[in-house]
Amino acid sequence: MSNVINRVLSGTVVSLLLVNTATAQTFPGYHNSTYAGIHGVIANPASAAGSRYKWDVNIIGADVKAGNTYVRFPKSLLFNQPDNFRRNRDYFLDSTAQRRQSGWGAAEIVMPSVLYAIDEKQSISFIWRVRSSANGGKLTTPIANFFGIDFPNPQYAHRDFYLPHTAVSANIWNEMGISYARVIKEGYNSRWKAGITVKLLGGIAGGYAAADNVSFELNNRQQADITSGVLHYGYSDELDHWQSPTLRNFQPFQNIGVGVDLGVIYEYRPDNGGFGKYEGTDADEYKFRIGVSITDIGRIKYQKAANNTDLNLRKDNVNPNALTYRNNEGLRQYAARLNRYFTPIASPRDFNMTLPTALNLMGDYNIDSRFFVSANAVIALHAGKKDVTKTTALTQFMVTPRYETARFGAYLPVVVNYAGQLDAGVGIRFGPVVLGSYSILSNLVQSRVNHADAFVALRINSEMFNRSRQKDQVGCPVNNY
Repeated sequence: MSNVINRVLSGTVVSLLLVNTATAQTFPGYHNSTYAGIHGVIANPASAAGSRYKWDVNIIGADVKAGNTYVRFPKSLLFNQPDNFRRNRDYFLDSTAQRRQSGWGAAEIVMPSVLYAIDEKQSISFIWRVRSSANGGKLTTPIANFFGIDFPNPQYAHRDFYLPHTAVSANIWNEMGISYARVIKEGYNSRWKAGITVKLLGGIAGGYAAADNVSFELNNRQQADITSGVLHYGYSDELDHWQSPTLRNFQPFQNIGVGVDLGVIYEYRPDNGGFGKYEGTDADEYKFRIGVSITDIGRIKYQKAANNTDLNLRKDNVNPNALTYRNNEGLRQYAARLNRYFTPIASPRDFNMTLPTALNLMGDYNIDSRFFVSANAVIALHAGKKDVTKTTALTQFMVTPRYETARFGAYLPVVVNYAGQLDAGVGIRFGPVVLGSYSILSNLVQSRVNHADAFVALRINSEMFNRSRQKDQVGCPVNNY
C-alpha cells in the first residue's frame, strides 16, 4: 500500500492504476448458495437464518482481486518477470480509449469463523477477516498518457493540461464480527429473514491522495509550470514505522472503529404444503428468493504522520524529475521533500477512512433443488469525489448458473463491472474445499490481461459428519413467529 501512495504523490500514473491490494463479492458465484453457510453471511447476514447446517466452520480462506482499465500484461509475466519493464513488450497501454482510466484491488484472509444454528428460526455467527481495499484513478486518457508514456515526454510539450480531480485511497484493517439472523415471519408460502452483523474494526494502516483543479504545461524534460491545483494527502502514522516482515505490523486492536452489515431475504415457497419443516433442513424448498443487504457501514479513524499536510501546487519552473519518488526513499523523507517544494496548507491531524460501503441485491431461482440460477448486483455507495478518505466497492452485476448437492457444487459466474469488463469464470465446492475465479475463463482466451481474481477456502460443517437424513414429518400447517 505504501507503494501506491508514493507513486500517486509523485505523479506516476501507471502505478496509480495498478493498485495492488475496491471490493466486490467475497467468494463470488458461490456466496449466494444455501450451501455457502458461514461464507454467505459475508454478503448478507440474513442468509444464516434457516441454515441447512447445525454448525459451519471456516478454517481458513482467501479472496484476492485486482484490475485496471489502462494497462494490459502478457500472461507469460506470471511465470517470467523481467528485471525492467518495457512498454509494448512487458506491458501495453490503452492509449486511445475514450473512457476514464481507473484501478482497483482487494485482498482478504478469512480467519477461523463459525456459524451456529440455535434452532430452526435463528442463528449466530462469528466472522474474523483481515482485509485490504484500494482504488484510484478516474483519469482521462490524455492525462494518463502524459504520465504513463515515458514521463516526462517532450512530445507533450507546450500543451495545456487540466486535471479536475483524481484520487487514490487504500486501507488495511482487521475485522471481527458477531452476526445474528432470524426468520421474522413465515406464512403458508412465504418466509422473511433478517440479519445484522456488528463488527469491531482495527485499522492497521491507511492513506489517501487527491489532486483537484490542477492546470499544468510541460516546457521540456526539465521544466514545467503548474498554474493551479491543490493536493490533499495523508497516511497513517503507522506507515512511518513500518516493520519487516509485514506480519510484525499486524495490530488488530489499534485505531478502533465499528462497522455494521444489514440484510433481509424473502423466499417464495409454493411447495411448502402447509406442513412446516422436516427433521434436517428445508433450506432449498423455495421457488425463488430475493435479498437486499448493505455491507461495510463504518469507518476507521487514523492519526496522520508528522509531515502530512495539504499542498498548494502552483509553481513555475518545476523539474518533473524532482517530484518522483526515489529508490530507497522513505515515506517520511518524500513527504518532507514535497512540503519544501510546494506551499503547505493547514489540514486536520487525523482522518476517517470510510469502509467500501455497498448495496447488494440478490435474486435466486430454484429449478429443481439441484440446478439454480442466481443474479446479484453490487452497487458502490461511496463512489463520488466528495470524500477522498474512503475506499470504494467495485460496482458490478453477476449471473451464476449452478449445480449443487450436499458434497459437490459447480458454479459458472458471468460478470460485468462498471468499467464494461465482461468476465466468465468457474467455482467448485468439493467436500471441505471451495475454490474458483470469476475471470479465469475469459482470461484464458486472452493473450493480455488487465484484471484477475481467485478465491479458496477450507471449511467443515455438521453435514459432513451426519449423513443420515430421515425426513420424519414434524411441525404444523402454518408457523407463526
